[in-house]
Amino acid sequence: MFRSLYIGVMSGTSLDGIDISLCSISKSRFKVVSSKEYPYDDELKTDILKAIEGEITLKKYGELNHRLGLMYADAIRKFLKDFSLNTSNIKAIGLHGQTLWHEPDSKYPFSLQAGDASLVAKQVGIDVVSDFRSGDIALGGEGAPFAPLFHREIFKDTNKKTAALNLGGIANITILNGGTLGYDIGPANILLDLWVQKNKNKKYDHNSEWAREGKVDFALLSKLLDEPFLSQCAPKSTGRELFGKEWLKKKLEGFSTRAEDVQRTLLEFSVSIIAKEVKKYKIKQLYICGGGAKNEYLVELISQKLDGIDVKTSDKLGVDSNFVEAMAFAYFAYKRVQKKPLELSRITGAKHNGVLGALYAHD
Repeated sequence: MFRSLYIGVMSGTSLDGIDISLCSISKSRFKVVSSKEYPYDDELKTDILKAIEGEITLKKYGELNHRLGLMYADAIRKFLKDFSLNTSNIKAIGLHGQTLWHEPDSKYPFSLQAGDASLVAKQVGIDVVSDFRSGDIALGGEGAPFAPLFHREIFKDTNKKTAALNLGGIANITILNGGTLGYDIGPANILLDLWVQKNKNKKYDHNSEWAREGKVDFALLSKLLDEPFLSQCAPKSTGRELFGKEWLKKKLEGFSTRAEDVQRTLLEFSVSIIAKEVKKYKIKQLYICGGGAKNEYLVELISQKLDGIDVKTSDKLGVDSNFVEAMAFAYFAYKRVQKKPLELSRITGAKHNGVLGALYAHD
């Protein structure tokens, strides 16, 4: 069977790096060839967070969009060089872009990802597929999460009573019991990262080392759990526009909890909402992927709350947990080039499945 090479590029809610995967894809087979993470520009990250947390001018948005395009193009060129790849052998790049705002439930729903895809295509010399989410929203869907569709692809040979858990800034779950159901649960790493950045000036709390120094404040935990989104029925999606600095600031009002205790409580919050969702379904095994899968303590706490369920990272299946979303966007680019619809309607609530993504030519 003829196969083509596709590249997937992903930078998620955490803004902690640019994940790139090269995949060989055909109708009957998906194979990862190589993957690598590239650093996220710190100055650009700061400017993006400022834009998300406050108002932004059209000029500033245009500049951020261009700068992101330059950053992606530079990372892709390095990837091509690092693995001695010829651009003529790559069919297309699936570029997620950087989500600035995701609001599918407003009167005028939208999901905005920045990163000039046309600039990337022209600079790199490979066609780029981008702007995936707006098509799903146009069909009445949430525009997220997309990961469950790819989880079905890579975990299809596992036991049917299986779930996949993606731990990025936001946690999303995929239930693979005969069909495919998936949705966003709530914060995984996003609040933990915010708090450690504020108090320790670190990008993230490595293996929850700081959180381990603290104790759970159960009164604060109760207040964190008092969030309407958590009890909403699927389909549903969320992001930094809800679970951001302001949300955490309001939840902390009236508390004088030690900083390390807040961190431990935020960790318990993430673990609690994840475990609650998993327990809703009669599953026997849970595969964890995303950046949070590398946090052994986080995985251990989740496993402790899911007695009787076999919890392991996707790495145990030979699927690098760090690059699952990058792989996914290579797969989505393949589907777009083949003009095949993404079967997301049951996941996002779209009226029907559709061909998603805009194609930007390199020549």
